[in-house]
This record gives sequence, structure tokens and C-alpha cells, in this order.
Amino acid sequence: MSDQFIDPTAKPSGPGCADCEATGSWWFHLRRCAECGHVGCCDDSLHRHARAHAAETGHLVIQSYEPGENWFWNFGTDELFTGPSLAEPTEHPGDQTAPGPQDRLPADWREQLRAR
Repeated sequence: MSDQFIDPTAKPSGPGCADCEATGSWWFHLRRCAECGHVGCCDDSLHRHARAHAAETGHLVIQSYEPGENWFWNFGTDELFTGPSLAEPTEHPGDQTAPGPQDRLPADWREQLRAR
């Protein structure tokens, strides 16, 4: 059951992908670990940090961290589902671009994503 991988009290690690922030990279969309709150970039991003976090930690459930989206995904079962409300904030700041962050987004970001 996916609920075993969800801690509704875990706060998000920050407004953007923690791993991209650490390396100065950028992301396409953001996902939040439902177990510990780690914010990582999605599978359509260059580095797929949310999936890497799941593989490294065994934290298999993510929730979208995009405004207006509240779906969950289980990497272990490839299952999309609805779940409980998580600790606020439940999305990145509204003025933050997706892809983003804007100041690190290369002019050829579309080509980079297509090429990977």
C-alpha cells in the first residue's frame, strides 16, 4: 500500500530541486518525496533527481510540486493515485517559472530536453 510511504507532516526541502540547486542546474517540473519532503526534478528534466532520490533512499512515493496539481506517483508500482494532504507548502512559489529557475534556464532548454 502506498500510504506506508507517506508522512503528511514532512515539510518540503525547499522551493526547487535540492540537487539542481546544489549544482547550479535547472529543472522542467518538480516532484516532492511524500516520505521525507525532498524536492527533486521530474523524469522529463535533464537529471531526474526525484527518481534518483527514490532509488537511493527507497522513498518510492512522490507528489507533484507544481501549482494546482496534487497527484501522487509510486515508483515501485508505477501507480498514479490520490493521497492525503501534505504539509504546506504543497507547491513551488507561484512566481517561480516552470521550467526554472528562470535565471538559470538556457536559451536552448527545449533542445536539451529533446536530446536526452
